[in-house]
Amino acid sequence: MEREFSFSRIGYVYVPTTRIDESIAWYTENLDFKLIQKFQDRGSYLAVLHHPHLNSIALLLIETIDKQPMEIKRNGNSFPIMALNCPDIERTHKLLKNKGINVEDLHTLGAGEAKYFYFRDNEGNLLEAAWSIWDPQDEYKEEFVDKGNYKIKD
Repeated sequence: MEREFSFSRIGYVYVPTTRIDESIAWYTENLDFKLIQKFQDRGSYLAVLHHPHLNSIALLLIETIDKQPMEIKRNGNSFPIMALNCPDIERTHKLLKNKGINVEDLHTLGAGEAKYFYFRDNEGNLLEAAWSIWDPQDEYKEEFVDKGNYKIKD
């Protein structure tokens, strides 16, 4: 007997922005996202962005007039709203720093099984770059590989 699931996976992550076009440019230029579609819904714009990973969830930038950068408070400390996996976190840390993005120090957990650092997007939303030995092997979407915009390591 086959099991029916009520939910199959996380579909979207919503991130607010007061400047949608600037945020689209920031995420595509700095974090390797690709704009899939921008449209109006209920009085403001939404932008659907995808990452190159074959089964990645979509990022939806939600335009709002309410400037309220997102972060989670964890025991009084700031905690990110979203983590992005990095196949080479040291390279990513250096790359973002060289682009002038304010990145925090790179932290190592355990005996090197995981690494992470925090940074903020153009609107102040707190994000995390993460790597661990438990990350799944990446498979990439054909439209990312074929465009020549990204270097995919074998």
